[in-house]
Amino acid sequence: MQEAGRKIQEEIIISGFGGQGALFAGQLLAYAAMDQDLHVTWIPSYGPEMRGGKARCTVVISDEEIGSPLVRRPSAAIVLNIPSMEAFEPAVKPGGVLVVNSSLIPQKSERDDIRVIYVPASDIASDMGNIRLANVVCLGALVQALGVLPLEAIEKALDEHLPERHRELLELNKEALRRGAEYGER
Repeated sequence: MQEAGRKIQEEIIISGFGGQGALFAGQLLAYAAMDQDLHVTWIPSYGPEMRGGKARCTVVISDEEIGSPLVRRPSAAIVLNIPSMEAFEPAVKPGGVLVVNSSLIPQKSERDDIRVIYVPASDIASDMGNIRLANVVCLGALVQALGVLPLEAIEKALDEHLPERHRELLELNKEALRRGAEYGER
């Protein structure tokens, strides 16, 4: 969690292909922040394709009213595929955090002014028996690295907002979150 007295303002982009769960990861983050009585915006953006097209969302978390939900220079980003890495690695503010799904993105960041966390999220998710957990693995790494919310807040958001059709995946999602958080601690 943030130190007492410090202003909270995190601007986060989560990006991947449609079907990778970028929007869901952003929703979880937004719900968790709201449950912590923080101000939040969540804006989805996706291409016209149902699956396989571009999908991203922007989440702004603040302890004050949010003046604009538009984000040009995010303080953090999760990139789930190569096009997202190419688009958002250069955009992250100096001092920011970039979480990279290294299972699908072989290249390394050339930047030395941001913290880059390489997480083999798709491999971890496959080992857990469901490739669709990669988004939550990356979210765990981001939440742990930023410290803006406790991991328990994301778990609570999962409890309260995981769609009924995916309830059987609740415990697996929590485990994916914790596995990702291990990378965010390093």
